[in-house]
Amino acid sequence: MRRWLPFIPRSREKGRSRFLVARFKDSHAAGLFGRSRRLELEYRLYLPSGSSRRDALPLIVMLHGCKQDSLSFAEGTRMNALAEEGRCAVLYPEQSTRSNPLRCWNWFESASLEGHGEAALIARLIARVTNRRPIDPRRVYVVGMSAGGAMACVLAVRHSQLFAACAIHSGVMFGAATSPAQALSAMRSGPSAAAVDTARRLARETHESAVMVPTLVIHGDRDATVNPVNADRIIEQLQARAEFIDPTFGALLASGERSTDSGGRTCRQHDYTQQGRIVLRKVLIEGLGHAWSGGDIRYEFNDDAGPDASRLILDFVLQYQGVS
Repeated sequence: MRRWLPFIPRSREKGRSRFLVARFKDSHAAGLFGRSRRLELEYRLYLPSGSSRRDALPLIVMLHGCKQDSLSFAEGTRMNALAEEGRCAVLYPEQSTRSNPLRCWNWFESASLEGHGEAALIARLIARVTNRRPIDPRRVYVVGMSAGGAMACVLAVRHSQLFAACAIHSGVMFGAATSPAQALSAMRSGPSAAAVDTARRLARETHESAVMVPTLVIHGDRDATVNPVNADRIIEQLQARAEFIDPTFGALLASGERSTDSGGRTCRQHDYTQQGRIVLRKVLIEGLGHAWSGGDIRYEFNDDAGPDASRLILDFVLQYQGVS
């Protein structure tokens, strides 16, 4: 079970922040005829000013969308600036054009849906960074946009022990598709009834150590690339999963709608609690298309009107702490 902790930003310490570029070489992946096949994943890692080996920093894992890379995602979301304010490290894995010409994470491939493939590669990168950098393993959070949001959902289901919380911006539910054609259909119209049934079965195929990862879902109601109905499907799936994993805690209770105005837009928020603890939160932003809310419009797939999705995400995920 995740514990709730208050998020208290700390003042900036002396010393320069660092934004490192590196490559993770992984030899665990099985290749043709069982031979070892080395996979590589480039990434960027932000470390706030004054951090040292004595620290135990929260780690925000940011998974970009299609036609983005680690740098444009970092700049567009402005996550590093908020991470500096909140004393967090930020990891940006980068999909290669060899794996996908548009740099989309292949969230629909059967290997990833089983917890292997790209999902396992990202999970091993996170474990490597957590072990080698001043990271608190109980405070690792996965965040994704679009295809990155879909992959974040895969990771939160298949590698749940790694994460204390998750945030999905304009994403798709776990198991919504098992092929590129199905993926496009799910994005445009939502997953089919058959896909929902399959996804429900896949989500229940958990191992004994699986846990429910508290999740924030953000979506724009004018998203023409990923239909907003996908946000509802994510919530429905994770609600059923939470009740399946922790049946003794009872059903999740939905709160009444809470409307707020930010940056000239109305946000409609619903919380889902279990024994008084927020497990799921959905934020639907009126007027927002397929873009990061509150982002830097110099970069594609960002909208500068409010609310600031990066701040909404940090305020949500940093409340939680996993079990070491």
